[in-house]
Amino acid sequence: MSISIQTNVTSLFAQQALAQNSSFESKTIQQLTSGYRINSSGDDAAGLAVANLYRSQIAELQQGVRNANDGISVFQIIDGGLNNISQILDRLRTLATQSASATFAGDRSTLNNEYQSQLAEINRQAANIGLNTGGNYNTQISVYIGGASSAANAVVKVDLSGANNGVDTTALGLNTSSIAGGGTSLTGNSVRLDDSAVSFLVSGSQAFTFNIAGATGAAATVVATVTGGSTGLSGTQVINSLNSQLQSSGITASIGANGQLQFSGNVAFTLGAVGAASAGNAVATAASTIAANTGDYNLNSTFGAVTAGTETLTFQNANGATTVNLTSANAGTAAAAVQALNTALAGTGITAVIGANGTDVNIQSANTFSVNQTAAGTGGLFGGTGAQTVTAPSANATGTGNATAALAALTSAVSRLGLVQGRVGTGENVFANAINLANSQVTNLSAAQSSIRDADVAAAAANLTKAQTLIQSSIAALAQANALPSAVIKLLQ
Repeated sequence: MSISIQTNVTSLFAQQALAQNSSFESKTIQQLTSGYRINSSGDDAAGLAVANLYRSQIAELQQGVRNANDGISVFQIIDGGLNNISQILDRLRTLATQSASATFAGDRSTLNNEYQSQLAEINRQAANIGLNTGGNYNTQISVYIGGASSAANAVVKVDLSGANNGVDTTALGLNTSSIAGGGTSLTGNSVRLDDSAVSFLVSGSQAFTFNIAGATGAAATVVATVTGGSTGLSGTQVINSLNSQLQSSGITASIGANGQLQFSGNVAFTLGAVGAASAGNAVATAASTIAANTGDYNLNSTFGAVTAGTETLTFQNANGATTVNLTSANAGTAAAAVQALNTALAGTGITAVIGANGTDVNIQSANTFSVNQTAAGTGGLFGGTGAQTVTAPSANATGTGNATAALAALTSAVSRLGLVQGRVGTGENVFANAINLANSQVTNLSAAQSSIRDADVAAAAANLTKAQTLIQSSIAALAQANALPSAVIKLLQ
């Protein structure tokens, strides 16, 4: 290479090397101070695109984990509410069991008041946790987690929709339940005893006449007269007055769900007559009746005196078959027929009483029975031979019927609630599993991103030392290269 004054090629080489080494040092320092290998697109364009994709997926998954944790929190709140409702169901069962006992001597209305208030509390708590019918969480709950190849796989769903997942009294089948004492309402009655603003029988009285079977099976009556006194009586006081008089007969008075007077009992009875109130507000509409104790199996007949022949009846129940023959000698009147029937049926649990109209005969039993007329006389209980239709009892017409029905409903409610609790618990586990997977994906994606984007500190530190050495060498060489043109002067001397 020739020596030139105009162009110092050696110096240019040294300057180029110094610039490269300075750029190398600058990038190395940038890597060490930022911690990233890629600080601009020019550092690694393809790697940056991949790293950015990983970073986006990580951000999505991290928010998905927060979403799932929120879902677990909601389900834990719901679970706590379900536990409370479960405890309320325990109390309801206790109250229903107490009312279902025939030996309970207290006021079933008091028990039912607490029972109904507990039902209202179930509704309140169900609404607060969003699992009342149509509530906020009585639906399919979807939580977006992310980290999936498709939108469908990125969402975790827990189905709490429909009536089967509600926990209010409607969904649990308890909304119409009651443990109040049941009974048979009076036909034709319109008086409500639950009106606290009304005083009954002020300075007056009203009589109730019941048809029953006496100790020997003969037709008998029992009369209960309610007297109001100068200040009258409340509905509760009317019930107390009736029950104090009817206690020995086995008949119980109570206020029904319709607010009206009702009667139940462990004996066969009909209500033959309701007298008019002598003064004040009547307890029941005059002449209203009860054709039969509908809490029992019952069969009503249009009785006519037997004037000829023999009416033969076969009664069948769990105790066996009993045949009764009615003739003009023992069934000339309804009262005589009642006596003949009860004498023959003694010990079977089947009892005959005079009908509400005073002329018919009503046959009742706490247990199922059948009646078959095999021979007909002139007159008697039934017009033709063959099996007679026995009416099954009404569950809410007995003192314990409502409570017994409530116990059955509570058994079903506990089962339904358990299924909902199972679904909520499953939902918590589903979200926990989703969180575990998402955290694993975050870890692995972060590792993948780090391998692309993050700086290798050890290598960068070595490169920094290398760059600094090269810069010092380049500066020294540049100084020597810049000194070369001065040698030309010596050639000209």
